[in-house]
Amino acid sequence: MFGEIEGTGFEVLDPRFESCFVGHARVERLWTGGRWLEGPAWFAAGRYLVFSDIPNNRMMRYDDTSGQTSVFRSPSDNSNGNTVDNQGRLVTCEHLTRRVTRTDFDGGITVQADRVAGKRLNSPNDVAVKSDGTIWFTDPSYGILHDYEGDYGEEEIGGCHVYRYDPATGVTDRVASDFVKPNGLAFSPDETVLYIADTGGTHLPGGPRHIRKLAVSGDGKLSDLGIFAECTAGFFDGFRLDRKGRIWTSAGDGVHAYDPDGTLLGKIHIPEIVSNVAFGGEKRNRLFITATTSLYAVYLTANGSRPG
Repeated sequence: MFGEIEGTGFEVLDPRFESCFVGHARVERLWTGGRWLEGPAWFAAGRYLVFSDIPNNRMMRYDDTSGQTSVFRSPSDNSNGNTVDNQGRLVTCEHLTRRVTRTDFDGGITVQADRVAGKRLNSPNDVAVKSDGTIWFTDPSYGILHDYEGDYGEEEIGGCHVYRYDPATGVTDRVASDFVKPNGLAFSPDETVLYIADTGGTHLPGGPRHIRKLAVSGDGKLSDLGIFAECTAGFFDGFRLDRKGRIWTSAGDGVHAYDPDGTLLGKIHIPEIVSNVAFGGEKRNRLFITATTSLYAVYLTANGSRPG
């Protein structure tokens, strides 16, 4: 498709946003045909992007070398969030099986976390891998509330929390328990801060619709640094950071870009509700955007802070 897609474009709210994109940059629609897309993750070695189509119980694969999109895995156990670990392997949150898995190089699937103290997780949602190899993930209850994105089920664990799995010990620890519906999460470039979205307002009237900021200690403990940003359109879902620490986050009207100081710099308007983003491309300067039924992308002057 040539030209500008209706409903897309850049909105500058702070002059600093102008340096994040070139004037002739345009949003591209790479594929459409999903039901609710999430979890984009870029694999540099193969130049492809994996993302989830949760209600359709499949994972899709966009091939950057050909521009073609095909089914990567079906069924996918209602996969949601995806990322890439430090060895280049796929790490996935699965609603149906209520677990976090790793896809090994031979295609085998290894369970990373599915229980805490003998009780099943709710429905792991989003995931991030730290440089030390630990896997951090959120566990709201969206996948067990009904049969649309998983199987209806009961909460066993007594709340919606944030966890840290250490593959060296095989232990999953709860690192935060004061969220209503913890959702997207990502580390700052130096990993001293963990940002976590809370979308509790989806089911709790007047509930949270913000991103919180938490300090990360050397032993993996978190301490609250307060609310980083309140969403001004819908809810924050998934997000990623660039090398300068700016947050690029999903919202109801597109992608919102925040400076590390909390200022909303601007927006990339998308004509569908955005769920997640991921940096990819040869120079990690292409922002891939999953939005309801479609996959979009736009080139920026910003570069993603880490793979996946």
